[in-house]
Amino acid sequence: MSDPPDLFDYDAELRLHNEHFRAAADVGTRDRVLDIGCGTGQSTREAAHAAVDGSVVGVDVSVPMLERARLLGAEQGLTNITYEQADAQVHRFPPTSFDVCISRFGTMFFTEPVAAFTNIGRALRPAARLVLLVWQERDRNEWATAIRQALTTASATPRGPDAFSLADPAVTEGLLTAAGFADVSFTEVHEPVYYGPDSGAAFDAVLRLLKFGDLLADLDAPAAEQARTRLRSTLDAHDTGGGVYFDSRAWIVTARRRQSR
Repeated sequence: MSDPPDLFDYDAELRLHNEHFRAAADVGTRDRVLDIGCGTGQSTREAAHAAVDGSVVGVDVSVPMLERARLLGAEQGLTNITYEQADAQVHRFPPTSFDVCISRFGTMFFTEPVAAFTNIGRALRPAARLVLLVWQERDRNEWATAIRQALTTASATPRGPDAFSLADPAVTEGLLTAAGFADVSFTEVHEPVYYGPDSGAAFDAVLRLLKFGDLLADLDAPAAEQARTRLRSTLDAHDTGGGVYFDSRAWIVTARRRQSR
């Protein structure tokens, strides 16, 4: 079943990334798993399939995405999943309750990252694993630079939450160490993102993404039309005949909850 037309299909976009992420998560059969920023629940469901004698809690702030996640989980007959609509930065998770915390591009938007990761850490047992997938720098992600340049002037300043806030390994390691994690490591993921089977479908998909729609909202009608034309040309140029792909680079970040002294 495909996603409703008003929801962007992140699972299709990140299919190749997800294979790396699932392997890195390495969820065990008895693990209790916390999935932060679970969206429509692909990573949550995959964890639930692995944790056959365990359980998974998926957390997201988006009600429509969680509704979709619950529906898909029910369709697959998964009974070891619970979804919660909550802000992981401040939500009161049960303390020392999880063996592993996973997040596929769900932790870059914290306003106070040390406080947020400290809060998440309280939910993990000592030595529990943390496995994150986060973007590298903006200029290493063609999907961000090429599409933004098509929709607006190159000098425009990005607005809103920063998808690249955890791109710098030194900064991210410092944040996690301050939040009570140790053994922080980074593994590069170099895979393209996918926006659709052809440039027409990709055009609709890109405009469904809020961050890019906001760019068009800043323009008057003639400029917006010119931007749409540039976007279509950019997507045409990335149509491989087997789909529209843009280069990207990400990090898989792993760490462990520090043991109490």
